[in-house]
Amino acid sequence: MKILQVIPYFYPAWSYGGPPRSTYGLCKELVKRGHEVTVFTTDALDRHKRIEKKQEKTEGIEIRRFRNLNNYIAFRHRIFLSSGMMSAMKQDLKNYDIVHLNEFRTLQNLMAHHYALKYRVPYIVQPRGSLVNILAKQRLKRLFDAMGGRRLIQDATRLVALAPLELPQFIGYGVDEGKIDIVPNGIDLEEYRDLPSKGEFREKYGLEAKHRVVLFLGRVHRSKGIDLLIKAFSQLVGEYSEARLAIAGPDDGYLSTLKNLASDLNLKDRVIFTGGLFGVQKLAAYVDADVYTLPSFYESFGISVFEALACGTPVVVTDRCGIANIVKEKGGLAVQYEAASIRDGLRQMLGNEQRRQQYGREGQELVREKYGWGSIAAEMEKVYERCQVK
Repeated sequence: MKILQVIPYFYPAWSYGGPPRSTYGLCKELVKRGHEVTVFTTDALDRHKRIEKKQEKTEGIEIRRFRNLNNYIAFRHRIFLSSGMMSAMKQDLKNYDIVHLNEFRTLQNLMAHHYALKYRVPYIVQPRGSLVNILAKQRLKRLFDAMGGRRLIQDATRLVALAPLELPQFIGYGVDEGKIDIVPNGIDLEEYRDLPSKGEFREKYGLEAKHRVVLFLGRVHRSKGIDLLIKAFSQLVGEYSEARLAIAGPDDGYLSTLKNLASDLNLKDRVIFTGGLFGVQKLAAYVDADVYTLPSFYESFGISVFEALACGTPVVVTDRCGIANIVKEKGGLAVQYEAASIRDGLRQMLGNEQRRQQYGREGQELVREKYGWGSIAAEMEKVYERCQVK
């Protein structure tokens, strides 16, 4: 099958968070399964830099990058402008068997919607958590929906949700539930077969064996609930004087606010801001953490939770996380989205080493058994096949 993946940022633009990583993982596995996979994306790398190679083949994936007009605007506002991609779609989209649109409110998706209908090529939409209209830019999101976003969803051949949490959001756009498939994200299990030795992350950041390390790893954005985590952590330091909070991830406009909060709560010596961690450094952070936490206000999935579990690290997540029910009591705790509940969840973990070890083992088994990209790509393949049925 010839598959076109459309996403505004792709390998190696990791500063944009989970979507480019998960799309890359899926594409690699689809190639292994014998499909021809092409990605239309932009040359955006991060806030300031571009990716030099405009066309390359990596892991069997044909990547075509089109110049983005302004990378700062793209990173800050998630607005990607690329006339070159429009021309390529006009010329080439008809040559594919299926078009897979990643994210939701992008101009690239509106282009693909137009040409997919024109050439009668089936397409699916996988918003990857971007369907819900909360927090920032709500007026712009409503404008996008009115100008074509609603039709983009309604005209899709199939729709893909990461978790049941997204189902009501799709239905709110007036589509039948029978049109929606649930396909979770996965992880590359090979990356977790040879983990870094314990102590590497701690040594780099001056953490001793006596310190109990609570880790957050992800984009430093206000939707991630990191402010709530810091407040919850501040209520634990009297009881756990050796506890430390490590916040790892690229700044997405919220870092200075969090640093000021940590200072106001007298936590400057107890909270560590590492910046973005990738590759082996990211794995070393997971390995050395006593507990990983994802305190998001809203998280359709939360792939970092599976990454932590793959490293044998137990987790505490909020009930706003789409996979809370998956990991609850199988790899950690699911708590309410409030500082007191997060505090209590962390207290249970930090105070019981036997429980931490048990959750770590069970969570690791869960991820290895069900959430490798091989299993996930097989499910996505079934979605594509449903699109081919006339």
